[in-house]
Amino acid sequence: MKREKILIADDEADIRELLGDFLEEEGYECILAANAYDALEKYKTTGEVDLVMSDIQMPGKTGLELLSDIKEIDEDVMVVMISAVKDIESAIAAMSKGAYDYVAKPFKLTEVALVAKKAIDKRKLILQNKEYQQELERMVADRTAELKNALEALDKTYIFTLRALVTALDTRDEETQGHSLRVVQYSLELAELMGWGNQDQLKILEYGALLHDIGKIGIPDAILKKPGKLTKEEWDVMRTHPEVGYKILHRIEFLEDAAQFVLHHHERFNGSGYPVGLKGKDIPITSRIFAVVDTVDAMTTARPYREALSFETAINEIKNCSGIQFDPQIVEAFLSVGLDFWKQKRIEMDQKFKEPDFLAYA
Repeated sequence: MKREKILIADDEADIRELLGDFLEEEGYECILAANAYDALEKYKTTGEVDLVMSDIQMPGKTGLELLSDIKEIDEDVMVVMISAVKDIESAIAAMSKGAYDYVAKPFKLTEVALVAKKAIDKRKLILQNKEYQQELERMVADRTAELKNALEALDKTYIFTLRALVTALDTRDEETQGHSLRVVQYSLELAELMGWGNQDQLKILEYGALLHDIGKIGIPDAILKKPGKLTKEEWDVMRTHPEVGYKILHRIEFLEDAAQFVLHHHERFNGSGYPVGLKGKDIPITSRIFAVVDTVDAMTTARPYREALSFETAINEIKNCSGIQFDPQIVEAFLSVGLDFWKQKRIEMDQKFKEPDFLAYA
């Protein structure tokens, strides 16, 4: 069985040898040092020491200085001060600096044995508690990582399911096929340019952009698929799709914030939009970001009644409608990277969405 180690520092040879012999008989392994310098060197080289017993008054360096040096190395080591009667006050003061206890000369060996046992037992308890705490922290870290992975897997399942649903809806509305997936990517790119780092906010933007037209599920095919221009009455029906989408989503807990996005994605910065007529910063910022990229994608995508317009034309429209339809600060962020940046993003998306597993895009 491993024996606990006790380092005994005392400049009086007969005292340190007496203590060493006695404590060896008590079952401890003892290391003897003639002064504080010798004790500190042996403490560093011996390996784990369970208890240090040190005289207070030693030539060159005191036991109190040794106490400080040792506690800097290992705050959990037990230190018992050995003091003459005249040094009792110093011994008590040492306890405020981290000493466990003290024994006074002349001491009784049975008292020394009791103090040594109590000190070592306390060290064992401290180390056991630390080990338990570390194990607990490790378990918490492991469980946290498992929960994080589970939530990420769940989120991937959510988004994959939503993408599949939206792709099916886009297929119903041939004019906008692929539009929802593209505006998600555009929106996230624009948010990054604006310095967004909050993952919760980005998730609202992603879900909202993906589901912005889900309300069109409630629009009759005669209106949704009409090849020509809509009448005023038909437009009135078409303009109900944000509210329909909101009603579909707002009772789903993880889509509550995205539902607000969906409700207001056709608002205009000057207050002339629908369905509520919100103005300026009253419009959710996610909806304001989306308004810019939605217009760009709509204009640069071919429709049955017209060819796709150029990115140059779309950019000019964004500039002209800044402060009217669009938030000027968001327009500025959109324009900050130049035309070629957005052209390249469109090329990359068109290529990506041709792949068989495009629903699982990052």
